[in-house]
Amino acid sequence: MKLGFTTEQEAFRTEIAGWLEEQLSGPFADIRGVTSQTAFAERRLEWEQVLGAAKWSAIGWPEKYGGRNADLAQQVIFAEEYARARAPGRLGHMGVELAGPTILHFGNDAQRERFLPKMASGEEMWCQGYSEPGAGSDLSSVRTRATLEDGPDGERWVIEGQKIWTSLAQFAHWCFVICRTEAGSKGREGISYLLVPMDQPGIEIRPIRQMTGEADFNEVFFDGAVTAEENVVGLPGQGWQVAMGTLSFERGVSTLAQQMHFRNELAEIIDAANANGQNKNPLIRQKIAKAWRGLQTMRASALRMLSGAESGALSGPQFTYKIFWATWHRELGELAMEVLGQPGEIVGPDYELTDLSLMYLFSRADTIYAGTNQIQRNVISERALQMPKEPRG
Repeated sequence: MKLGFTTEQEAFRTEIAGWLEEQLSGPFADIRGVTSQTAFAERRLEWEQVLGAAKWSAIGWPEKYGGRNADLAQQVIFAEEYARARAPGRLGHMGVELAGPTILHFGNDAQRERFLPKMASGEEMWCQGYSEPGAGSDLSSVRTRATLEDGPDGERWVIEGQKIWTSLAQFAHWCFVICRTEAGSKGREGISYLLVPMDQPGIEIRPIRQMTGEADFNEVFFDGAVTAEENVVGLPGQGWQVAMGTLSFERGVSTLAQQMHFRNELAEIIDAANANGQNKNPLIRQKIAKAWRGLQTMRASALRMLSGAESGALSGPQFTYKIFWATWHRELGELAMEVLGQPGEIVGPDYELTDLSLMYLFSRADTIYAGTNQIQRNVISERALQMPKEPRG
């Protein structure tokens, strides 16, 4: 897929760049460049609401749901300019980029009208209830279950089970949860996609402390938590397609913002190499050039990938994208530490880390979360290349 930008589209780029600069040099200058997932949470919640009020939060959505009905080129431009301006990471990412598109594509009118405007306005934050202790990369092994029971206001789903690695659950008002709703079902059958309120008895959130010192991830326990019968996206027992649709949206326009963030990190590595003399090391220069080439390849792949992102089905480029960027970014973290040398291993008295040191530590997880590299290779062989599964044991 090729994207060229017209004069009108470049005018749109100027508009969004100007608005971002005005906000991030003014009232939100204190959170400009914040990459931590959990720092300055209250200020970033305010930022989400300002984005929503200006209709920048979910620009590709229909206007009636709080968007701008922006076309693909405009969405790409926004994603690039958002990252170029070093705007803070989105606390609303799980809603705007994952739950929202899923509800738009698979949900019904009542669900769209109830949930989408509050996602776009920054009023409600979301988290993703997929992985479990025994079902990480293999989501078809989920054991969290939900049963339909009578309640004081009609039938409701009662949920029992545990999710893990739940990003930003501590800030979320809602969670989209995949769970078993058919007794005795196995694999991809009998799974439903439920929308569950987080502020209720029967839900416990426990932070998972990372080696970065932060707690982006959480364990979430469901012990009799409930949600209304109508809060199932798609048909009960047929949630696997919906869950896979969410993963396809995860490889959508936001990948361009991710790449611009990677570009900023590479620029910081180059600045560090210029400052400490590592730019004269031929091996370092070669690795920097390789990283730059990988970034260009990633961009081209993402632009091709976007052509099928709205279908709810993974295309060829989408199957390969995650393993490519995860491996590339992990190697970029290693390059950062190589450039920094021993000073990069020194932390402050309260375990303060530089941006590049933090990036290195976090990048170690890139090839694990959202499907390990090993699982990604299986997915590529079985689903993209239609190769037969290797018989087990």
